[in-house]
Amino acid sequence: MKETKIRIQDDLYEAVNGAWLETAVIPDDRPTAGGFSDLDQAVEKTMMADFRAFAKGEKSSDVPEMKYAVSLYGKVLDTGRRDREGIAPVLPLLEKIRSIRTVDDLNRAAAELYLQGIDLPVRMEVDADMADATKNSFLVMGPPIILPDTVYYEEGNPSGQKLLSVYADMAARVLAFTPLSREEQKACLDGALAFDALIAKKVKSRLEWSEYFKNHNPMTADEVASYTAPFDIKKFLSDLYGGDAPSTLIVYDPRAIREMNGYFSEETFPLYRSWVYLRTLLRATPYLSEELASLGRIYTRALTGVAADPEIEKQAYQTASRMYAEPVGVYYGRTYFGEEAKRDVVAMVKKIIETYKLRMEKNTFLAPSTREQAIKKLSAIEIKMGYPDAVKEIWSRLVFEESDSLFRAVERISAVRRRDMLDRLKKPVDRTEWLMPGHMVNACYNPSSNDITFPAAILQKPFYSLSQSVSENLGGIGAVIGHEISHAFDNNGANFDEKGNLRNWWREEDFAAFRALTREMVGQFDGIEYHGGKVNGELVVSENIADNGGMGVTLEIMHTLDAPDFPAYFKNWARVWCMKAKEEYIRLLLASDVHAPAVLRANMPPRNFPEWYEAFGVTERDAMYLPPEKRITIW
Repeated sequence: MKETKIRIQDDLYEAVNGAWLETAVIPDDRPTAGGFSDLDQAVEKTMMADFRAFAKGEKSSDVPEMKYAVSLYGKVLDTGRRDREGIAPVLPLLEKIRSIRTVDDLNRAAAELYLQGIDLPVRMEVDADMADATKNSFLVMGPPIILPDTVYYEEGNPSGQKLLSVYADMAARVLAFTPLSREEQKACLDGALAFDALIAKKVKSRLEWSEYFKNHNPMTADEVASYTAPFDIKKFLSDLYGGDAPSTLIVYDPRAIREMNGYFSEETFPLYRSWVYLRTLLRATPYLSEELASLGRIYTRALTGVAADPEIEKQAYQTASRMYAEPVGVYYGRTYFGEEAKRDVVAMVKKIIETYKLRMEKNTFLAPSTREQAIKKLSAIEIKMGYPDAVKEIWSRLVFEESDSLFRAVERISAVRRRDMLDRLKKPVDRTEWLMPGHMVNACYNPSSNDITFPAAILQKPFYSLSQSVSENLGGIGAVIGHEISHAFDNNGANFDEKGNLRNWWREEDFAAFRALTREMVGQFDGIEYHGGKVNGELVVSENIADNGGMGVTLEIMHTLDAPDFPAYFKNWARVWCMKAKEEYIRLLLASDVHAPAVLRANMPPRNFPEWYEAFGVTERDAMYLPPEKRITIW
């Protein structure tokens, strides 16, 4: 590999990754290549080979539910049957929507429609209550929009108009397969787009959603019903739960609910009916004929810059691994994740938590009482490493008939999952649930349970390897671990206590100091020009706080090593964020992702720490120099 001419003191990301970036090729069926993506591809390749062997009877698994995943995999591969059936499997559902001619019809059938996966005028689900993380609550929010964010709908936004045009073309081509007349097809498309435009004026933007602690807005069911009329949400809840219907609902998007008449009323009902018909149809396309499946991906391909659909075998694996995520993840973890690596990484997590506590004790802007609460929260963090010990009972109930079409099989699976989610309302929160399966290349922090999850699939090079040096592993998975722990104290997580409850545990003066540092972090990124756009510092601030915290705590551990290799640490940090992406996907992420662009994640945090300057002799003459007064350390 040829060496880059970029000096590491001027651009860490380019110096480490430049040679690779020059020659790397993004797969036609993916929007990116690089660290996370390449590892995900490798996992996918391994698992596809296993599914192929399962399907041929050449291999077996000790995870019983895997047989359902393999059976579904086979249904995706049966393109002959899918092509013969065409659009037929979804027609009964579409006809049911067509039979609902009035709001009264909708109210009578709402519970049944919801259980069948048909969108109602409001989104509803059951999840942990932010104020009491031991119980589940019924959540209400506005319906989804077509474009990635509400800002795309603003006048003068060329991307929004272009994408809507692509969506409309796709929808028209799919609608042509339905029994609707040409006039009805046009009316359906026009009505759906008109309803979507009304929704976009009321629902939250991505920036508003990024402050998720603000989602907790309890209202009585009577109050919510007064806003959602003529949709009768109380009847809907009664039909679902009988006499146990919840009397209090948690409204995640208050404006969308309070101003629901701005998009749903007796007058706009025909627009809603067109919208839900089209959404139901398009959501079904992946499980119909190959032609319809490909047509249904046109908008997503345009949005992400992806040139081609995945090959059919890959589609089959992706569908099966998504619909049976936990069993597939447990199989992957048991098969490919070693106990030695698990013990090593768990030890690293515990070391990082203990070091975080020491840093909290030395914190200069927190009073002793607040520091004590922060350390208490750190002590309570639960570690979920690799994969769950066992598969939850729900996955054994996701069954279907061998004679079912692919669409019908997915319908059955989804209906059981939906009913199970609703039934959780009367049960305590299951804190043993994993938010990510073992075969996912990712990691996360859950504020409502104060736990961190590291799936087995991410615990590989460049993030982690027993063959890498401790310094490299600290710059890779160590910093990622520190990142997830730091989410407990970012602008969102800081509002939750050690039990996962939304509670203010701060002294007022301390929180004001934290907020001031948060604003400084916003300013460090805000307005940076990138690929024809600008970084929104507010949108990405939580992830930047986490990156900063993850680096700070792991650099502290570096000083405790017998032979710390700081250059190796920073180089592996940059290697982790290496990414080459389609231009369309870059623009999508810039507009809607809560993470900063990968190059900035690699280059910005190091500048805040003295170890960076010492490792490479960085001075004020170098591009990656930041004056001491502009450097930020929060945690």
